[in-house]
Amino acid sequence: MWNQSGYHNGPYNLYSYYIGYNPPTSVNPHPKFPSIHNHVFLSPFTFVAGDVTIQKNTYIGPFVSIRADEGTPFYIGRNSNLQDGVILHGLKNKYFEKNSKMYSIYIGNRVSCAHGALVHGPCRVDDDVFIGFKAIVYNAIIGEGSYISSGAVVTNGVELKPNSFVPPGANVDTQEKANVLAAVPKTEEEFAKEVQRVNSEFPATYSLYFGKNKCSCGLAC
Repeated sequence: MWNQSGYHNGPYNLYSYYIGYNPPTSVNPHPKFPSIHNHVFLSPFTFVAGDVTIQKNTYIGPFVSIRADEGTPFYIGRNSNLQDGVILHGLKNKYFEKNSKMYSIYIGNRVSCAHGALVHGPCRVDDDVFIGFKAIVYNAIIGEGSYISSGAVVTNGVELKPNSFVPPGANVDTQEKANVLAAVPKTEEEFAKEVQRVNSEFPATYSLYFGKNKCSCGLAC
């Protein structure tokens, strides 16, 4: 809606994303459709393909790519958030176990993946973890309540004990390095909780513009 001064002051939102089957290939020959709770918010330009489960009240930001077309399946728990530009992908036939099931990528409840983070399977991220801006988690198990700072890398089959703090830019690629990590400082713990709290409000509030009020033409009304 344009006002008399020529400025746009009303909603004009093209809601476009891809949610669909993985393509059949020799690596992953069985197309599966994602299973997404109806109280999940999927931002414009989200891409979700294959055997992906996303639980209630999770926020998926713009330009997030969740491709279960090679490694599979993926699981994302309740009240989590994948912020702008997060990428999830996995290697074929590489898994970690959680609750007696095998996953290429498992992300628990109340997990925050900040802008530009890469989570590549095989990977298991337990509840209440924070993964910072442009951090990389690949071939690793991240214990509950851990905090991975901006630009850090956690890889090479390591397992972080609960409440581990990975400093900015650190490269944790041996179990010896993982074992000596300090506990999460109180300031970072409080920051992670606030990020998760704010993002947990987005599924309901953004849906006012892009969900219930979206008409068949694709515009918010």
